Amino acid sequence: MKPSGKKQISKGTDGVKAAAGCGILPSQAIRGLIESGALKLAEPLLDNQLQPASIDLRLGHVAYRVRASFLPGPGTTVQSKLDHLQLHTISLSQGAVLETGCVYIVPLLESLALPSDMAAAANPKSSTGRLDVFTRVIADGVGAFDQVPAGYHGPLYAEICPQTFPIVVRKGSRLSQIRFRLGPAGDTDEQLIALHAREKLVFTDDGGAVADIAGGIALSVDLKGDKDGLVGFRARRHTGVVDVDKPGSCPVGDYWDPIYGSDGRQQLILDPDQFYILASKEAVHVPPTHAAEMVPFNPLVGEFRVHYAGFMDPGFGHAPAGGHGSRVVLEVRSHKVPFILEHGQIIGRLIYERMTQVPDIIYGRDLGSNYQGQGLKLSKHFK
Repeated sequence: MKPSGKKQISKGTDGVKAAAGCGILPSQAIRGLIESGALKLAEPLLDNQLQPASIDLRLGHVAYRVRASFLPGPGTTVQSKLDHLQLHTISLSQGAVLETGCVYIVPLLESLALPSDMAAAANPKSSTGRLDVFTRVIADGVGAFDQVPAGYHGPLYAEICPQTFPIVVRKGSRLSQIRFRLGPAGDTDEQLIALHAREKLVFTDDGGAVADIAGGIALSVDLKGDKDGLVGFRARRHTGVVDVDKPGSCPVGDYWDPIYGSDGRQQLILDPDQFYILASKEAVHVPPTHAAEMVPFNPLVGEFRVHYAGFMDPGFGHAPAGGHGSRVVLEVRSHKVPFILEHGQIIGRLIYERMTQVPDIIYGRDLGSNYQGQGLKLSKHFK
């Protein structure tokens, strides 16, 4: 029998139900947040909206086209900023196109009334990042994107800026997800080494274990490619639209150019401001006791950005859940100057965070997970 939300949660310091212990809240505890009113839904929860360690956030009825990105800052609401910065209003009731290079603010159907010991963090969904849609969550009075401080009471908003493809969205479209945290959740390097010894978190095709653990587990880029030499994809510009709610609707060749290895050099020159889909050399395993996140790449090593959607649910790459190790798809963009990537070059680190409890749904096993057991893979929208 699966544990119920009520049995898995306890009273927080405000008398609001929260998961016991420090860590990331699992799916059953998130249900408890909904029951207690700490997580408020303007419309009923969808069957597939809840993930093992997060919940998808849904766009509301209207989008505001604004002049520029912004943060509200302490004592300021997002709505007060919109009153001055909005250019026009777009109804999402029947669907609308969001154009590349434009910034939109959309109130979300979810809002929060968190207890004082619980914070939250948001990130783009995997499919959103692979579409090169720059999406961040904003909260009233908060001077950072995608961060919601402990005890926050108020609405949530999505900032959306498509970078490469224009997209079609509508009320209820899901571009971001949010997870909830009680206290410190991250494993130390020593704990991560022990976890890697028990669970084999990251490994390569030849079976070699990755031992570079310092502030997270190092991941490197695969530029050797598959048996046909395919190493990645470069996004085309001036394409048609992508409907974010219609998987398998876009021909790959209309939106992407394949990249093949050249002359055995196993390197790739990134053109400035072009968008690439690549894959990690290593396969990743996230056991059900943990969640993982790709941390931002160190800008001192190179002017490029890797992986906009960096959160991996418990069970990602987990063998009993159909994973047997899953590659990390890398969403890569070089800034300002061309940059040479070499096969095996470190491009990021994985941070593992403890769950307060094992979720009652596991990525890949209990969900129609699109990216379990993946290699190099575009978003679910392409066929």
